[in-house]
Amino acid sequence: MASLATGISAAFGAAAGLGLVAGGWFYASRWPASRLFGEALTAPARSGELALTFDDGPNPAWTPKLLDLLAHHGVQATFFLLGSFAQAEPELVRRIAAAGHLIGNHTWSHPHLSSTPAAKVHEELARTNEALEQIVGAKVRYFRPPFGARRPVVFRIARELGLTPVLWNAMTSDWSEPSAERVAARLAAKIDKLTQRGRAVNLVLHDGNHREREGKRGPSVTAAEQLIRRYESTHRFVMVDAWQ
Repeated sequence: MASLATGISAAFGAAAGLGLVAGGWFYASRWPASRLFGEALTAPARSGELALTFDDGPNPAWTPKLLDLLAHHGVQATFFLLGSFAQAEPELVRRIAAAGHLIGNHTWSHPHLSSTPAAKVHEELARTNEALEQIVGAKVRYFRPPFGARRPVVFRIARELGLTPVLWNAMTSDWSEPSAERVAARLAAKIDKLTQRGRAVNLVLHDGNHREREGKRGPSVTAAEQLIRRYESTHRFVMVDAWQ
């Protein structure tokens, strides 16, 4: 009986250990603050700087409205574009670039890169780089992994392609929240906390929907305007290349 109890105890111990390893892997592969799988550009200790970044576009229904409001306020932002959507909307991509905004790579089809085969990761990034660079005639230098999902080989491939991985330190569920006011309030709380801690803010909103090229993004665009109005007198809006 003693040996049986010992065996059961060892089995539970092994299972617990595997659970901790699995939990650690998930944290490292998804949580933006984790650096276990490699360094990424997030935001430096420069209080008062705020980078507006937009993922999953270009969206022909909402990106033009966003560009109009950014121009109205004299704010430049960073757009992490999906290669497949960019190829379908080249004039909109050129408009983003012509307005002086920074364009980054957000993969071709928005997969979970933490579980995507290495060859497919390379294809997603290289194909998107090629499409974006052909459209705007300039080298793409930044990459944001969809969902923040990554593992060591993802960052290695990105850097081999000349891409700097970029994560974030302020985000909320703007892709599913119908209230622009709630989106803005949640992000404002994060901005204020980071500012008090002496950190710059790398904020994510979504002008696109990776499942639908013309997905509705009214709350996200409205929240962006509310945040710009709230912080334009207290913060300096930058693009992520200001931090390299």
